[in-house]
Amino acid sequence: MAIGAHVATLVVLMVAMAGPTVVSSEYGDGRKWVETCAGLEPAIELFRQYLRIPTVHPSPDYVPAVHFILSLAHNLSIHPARVVELVPGKGIALLTWSGSDPSLPSILLNSHMDVVPVKKEEWSHDPFEAVMEENGDIYARGAQDTKCIGIQYLEAIRNLKRKGFKPVRTVHISFVPDEEVGGGDGFAKLIDSTFFESLNVGVAIDEGLTSEAEAYRVSNADRSPWWLEIKAMGQPGHGSRLYDDSALENLMISLEAIKTFRDAQFDLVKAGLAEEGEVTSINAVYLKAGSVTSSGYVMNVQPSEAEAGLDIRVHPGTNTQVLETLIAEQWAPQSRNMSYKFIAKTPKSGRTPVDDSSPWWGLLVDAVIKTGGKLADVETRQSTTDGRLLRIAGIPTYGFSPISNTPIRQHSANEFLNAGVFCKGITKIVAGPSLIFWTLLSQGAWAVFFQVLELCTSPVRPLLAIGKLYIANLKGYHDTDL
Repeated sequence: MAIGAHVATLVVLMVAMAGPTVVSSEYGDGRKWVETCAGLEPAIELFRQYLRIPTVHPSPDYVPAVHFILSLAHNLSIHPARVVELVPGKGIALLTWSGSDPSLPSILLNSHMDVVPVKKEEWSHDPFEAVMEENGDIYARGAQDTKCIGIQYLEAIRNLKRKGFKPVRTVHISFVPDEEVGGGDGFAKLIDSTFFESLNVGVAIDEGLTSEAEAYRVSNADRSPWWLEIKAMGQPGHGSRLYDDSALENLMISLEAIKTFRDAQFDLVKAGLAEEGEVTSINAVYLKAGSVTSSGYVMNVQPSEAEAGLDIRVHPGTNTQVLETLIAEQWAPQSRNMSYKFIAKTPKSGRTPVDDSSPWWGLLVDAVIKTGGKLADVETRQSTTDGRLLRIAGIPTYGFSPISNTPIRQHSANEFLNAGVFCKGITKIVAGPSLIFWTLLSQGAWAVFFQVLELCTSPVRPLLAIGKLYIANLKGYHDTDL
């Protein structure tokens, strides 16, 4: 089979998202983005239209977003374009660009439609107007996380189709709901379905992280969320009394033990011995206690119960049995009238290989380098994405977004993405990646691609001969010419 073309399809699509970006501040004093985005004004407008659809928690309406995405698929002649609704009102838009050999494992490009809540008074522009300043900065919730990559996927495919490219492997593009609240009613439902099994996914690209430096960030694992609620019970009493085993006393003892664990993990980060994604973090996200009346808290009554919510992010290397013992014996022991329950408890994320054992990794690195970009050291994502569900299912998944030299504003006020940065993720498919693909065929440059495959382990190396023979057939070469 045409193994060279099979994998080159992924190279091209990866590079579509991997072109080197322009420092956002470079646009600060002028309109340099205009030159960068020449011819891509419609793509910018589609991006802004998508941003204006308020798929915001706690009550996102996904129907307009799904209809918008299906209309883009129709415009691009991507068929089939389906709505997979496994939970009422939470449809998944799944677009399929059929390959010439559907028996091969497919490629999945994933992004999510939902965005986190906003406080409009903290923004300089309405977060759902997608205001574009003269320097090209586009302000909107979701500009970085992750409505940008969804549109970039489709615009990259538009350019490939314009060039007449036909993939050998089938490419699926998924737009899912509820990623920002754990994905339980979104990607988790999809990946557990027989429908997903029929997609035959072999490798996936999911959202990455914004980079403030020149090098792109790429992740091969996520920390897994354990959202824990601990509750303390105790004898209520007068606010002036001193006695043991009050609810708040028991809770404070637990919080002190939790702080000791947190400090030990954080000290590793502060000392430069670990990145934040390489430790298990824990943070209190709410505290609840007190006797409340219509006029406020009762100030002279010690309450009978107190509660805390904890966001724990479990590193893939964490011994979870030890962690669960800590929770049961120190953080919420029954001996101190404590109880606990998990609001969410996700299995640990696997790690996608980033060495010679993975042909996909070599292709991603090579694609970025060829467009003049740089990759930072591979990291474990400190937060959580749907990518963890793919890795748990054994599907190689890389977290990657083409955003560099940009202030990190994910989940923050005044989230923005510069139009020039956005366009760079697309234009390299015209000025670079597509030319890489086509010139490989027309100028005998396949040697570069085969050098990438040579880095792979022995199970892949036999495919070299097949790929070379395929190219020989295309060009009328003899095997000895290659």
